[in-house]
Amino acid sequence: TVLTLLCLQMGSGPEGEEVFRSLKPLLVSVLTDSAASPSARQSCATALGMCCYIAAADLEDLVSCLSCLEGIFSPPSTGEGGSAPAKHGPLHCSALQSWSLLLTICPPSHLRSILDNHWLQLPPLLTSSSVALRILAGETIALLFELAQDLEEDLCHQDTEFLCTQLKVLATESSKYRAKTDRRRQRSIFRDILRFIETGEYQEETVRFGLECMYLDSWARQRTYQVFKEVLGSGIHHHLQNNELLREIFSLGPPLVLDAAALKASKVSRFEKHLYNSAAFKARTKARSRMRDKRADVL
Repeated sequence: TVLTLLCLQMGSGPEGEEVFRSLKPLLVSVLTDSAASPSARQSCATALGMCCYIAAADLEDLVSCLSCLEGIFSPPSTGEGGSAPAKHGPLHCSALQSWSLLLTICPPSHLRSILDNHWLQLPPLLTSSSVALRILAGETIALLFELAQDLEEDLCHQDTEFLCTQLKVLATESSKYRAKTDRRRQRSIFRDILRFIETGEYQEETVRFGLECMYLDSWARQRTYQVFKEVLGSGIHHHLQNNELLREIFSLGPPLVLDAAALKASKVSRFEKHLYNSAAFKARTKARSRMRDKRADVL
């Protein structure tokens, strides 16, 4: 995490590139060491993807990082000598998330190679016992379909019909042995994935921060935002407002410069918040009272 934040602060200039180049061998060594702790390998997978995304200057670095990450999550061996995906679910999620992040900056020539030869390794992950890995695999498949459309490549093949069948099952799954929140989240996301693959329609999201907002209108943009959000946590909105690198990545322009009057006008006072919350509470209480009265009349 510290290395990722350091690269984020240094940016894509010579300093950030030097840090990435010097620490990349260590990250790869730990990530590919099956004797290392899963949590350490998971952190290295995230750091390798983020630092490569920010600071890698050569295509060779990008390709080698993609290959290393793919070796972690790819079935059936998953780089673990045949160990089950469930055992290393978080590690595989981090590796797949970093791999999909790097896909968004792949040059067309290498991206075509991935679309032709590598994407079929993803559908088997849809049967993983890990909810997070199933969802991430589905989102990555949607991302690859989107990137193929941008390149005017045809990703359809003889297994596409079977893939859509898999997605429909996941979009309607009601297995009682899974937690209710997991089922609800999985169904919602896979409905969006299936709709995109069948119709090309993406469910746009809006992210608000300060006086600004940002639209997540593609799987590539959503993947990039989710990765940075996971690393920065609650600080994501602050960085979107003030971090020049992040604003450049999301095409937000230079940070806004607001005078004292504009800042004051944009803030809601504590008293105003109290009045709003009180009014909302009273409205809810009245609505519930009316519902109770109606129920009493029926009885």
